[in-house]
Amino acid sequence: MREPAPPSRRALGFWPALALVVGNMIGSGIYLLPATLAPLGANAMIGWGVTIVGAMALAFVFARLAAKLPCAGGPYAFADAAFGPTIGFAVAWSYWILVWAGNGALAIAVVSALSVPFPMLAGGTPAFATALLLIWAAVAVNIRGVALAGRIQLITAVLKLAPLVAVILLALWLLARDGATAIAANPAVPISANAVAGAVALTFWGFLGVESATVPADKVRNAARTVPLVTLLGTALTGAVYVLVAGSVALMLPASVTAASPAPLADFLGRSWGSGAQAIVALFAAISALGTLNGFVLLQGEMPWAMARGGVFPAWFGKESRRGTPARAHLVSGVLVTIVMALNYTGSTGALFAEIATISLAAGMLAYFVSALAALKLLAGDRAVQLAAIVSAGFVLWMVYGLGLHANLWGLGLLALGLPMFLWVRRNP
Repeated sequence: MREPAPPSRRALGFWPALALVVGNMIGSGIYLLPATLAPLGANAMIGWGVTIVGAMALAFVFARLAAKLPCAGGPYAFADAAFGPTIGFAVAWSYWILVWAGNGALAIAVVSALSVPFPMLAGGTPAFATALLLIWAAVAVNIRGVALAGRIQLITAVLKLAPLVAVILLALWLLARDGATAIAANPAVPISANAVAGAVALTFWGFLGVESATVPADKVRNAARTVPLVTLLGTALTGAVYVLVAGSVALMLPASVTAASPAPLADFLGRSWGSGAQAIVALFAAISALGTLNGFVLLQGEMPWAMARGGVFPAWFGKESRRGTPARAHLVSGVLVTIVMALNYTGSTGALFAEIATISLAAGMLAYFVSALAALKLLAGDRAVQLAAIVSAGFVLWMVYGLGLHANLWGLGLLALGLPMFLWVRRNP
């Protein structure tokens, strides 16, 4: 493993690191999930609760592992330390797939939100060109330096919370003013294990990124303390925001309206503040997705860089720019994202792109599962971590089951594509 960076290179302090965790988890999902979850009724809120428990267990595992191993790579570093380079490579490869494939979707989410105030971005060449510009702008920012990326992440994290806080405050005000009459008369939906499982499968998307601060840990000041703290605090803050926002919409907006709405948060605010709220919320949704894109672009460069420094990826990826950033890894990852975006904007492959996103998630689950197993091995004397690791592993297995056989088989196929690279590096160290 690579030695920690010198203090002068540790550009991320507490607040930028916290913004990285919160910003990577709170993206465009919270703006869309209320509509998807509306038909599930109370099962949705139970699903949120189960997901938060699972996410906090994962956060605790990552926090304790980061305290023990405050070095770059996150899931890769933990897997390599616990099980050796072969498993470490498999985890890093799976996580890299998850990140760069997902970044194509994030860029598209930004453009989709911008299409509300700017209809010309609804599709075609303008939409593709704008999405491409955004992804390469994020790559350029991260090549320029992690400090700049951290500042942008902090600004967008604060901005993205504004409409979510507005929803929470409006709900509290309506309840104080109108009492029980503010609650929508929604039909009861029977609670069932299958419905709750479906809700959990959906809501877990909102917690991808719980490990974000562990990946660039060597660029975090006082990483042994800061990374665990922001991982736990960021996950708890994100969970609280999700529950309050989703609960407000579910409680006060008719389920039929929410389910049919392309922008349920805008509709909720628009009931009290007028139709102009839709354009305003759309702009904030774009900022939210842009912040998440910036954060995950940081990770898509850091992961192959850490792999190269660990000796399981071509050394070419481990070369740094004069600013101390993994420029080569960023450029290659940017090309891969561009290909994914190009597939999406051909029109005929839109469904294929959605399928690839699901498949990449299936491949990425390996990083979470192995991290839980790594905690069982590396922190064997800590009973609290052992319990959290068991809960985390069970939770991830449930997610894998929920993704279905098709996605998981393709996920295994994507993992297998990394085998030739691993063998080549092993034979040519």
